Amino acid sequence: MALSSDINIKNKKASFEYHLLDKYVAGIRLLGTEIKSIREGKANINDSFCSFFNDGLYIRNMHIAEYSMGSFYNHEAKRDRQLLLTKRELKKLKEKGEERGFTIVPLRIFISSRGFAKVEIALAQGKKDFDKRENIKERDVKRELDRVMKF
Repeated sequence: MALSSDINIKNKKASFEYHLLDKYVAGIRLLGTEIKSIREGKANINDSFCSFFNDGLYIRNMHIAEYSMGSFYNHEAKRDRQLLLTKRELKKLKEKGEERGFTIVPLRIFISSRGFAKVEIALAQGKKDFDKRENIKERDVKRELDRVMKF
């Protein structure tokens, strides 16, 4: 089976809802049917977030659809999955994540060149409503400029 590195599942709401400060790439501890389902592109991270349990970082509320060819070995669609980071990165994220207003959000899931599923996470700070309106305004101005420059 050829490795398909074109899998790129994104969380499009994250950059609109949060100021993204630091980005990290982490491995995910998955079951066999979960990686097969991700390679089919059947995962969703729009409502997911990361939190610490038992000295480990876990991604919560990530939906990976059941593998179509799986039998009774299939996995649960929404379960907590451990993220694999170095101790230094975990310590830094834990310190920053405990501060008020900071959270850890997943940005995208992709397949590495070696065939492993990776997730890009970011330390983020929530935006206020006026920041979101400013982003919408900038996007509209850019769209209008591109439209004018096209002609």
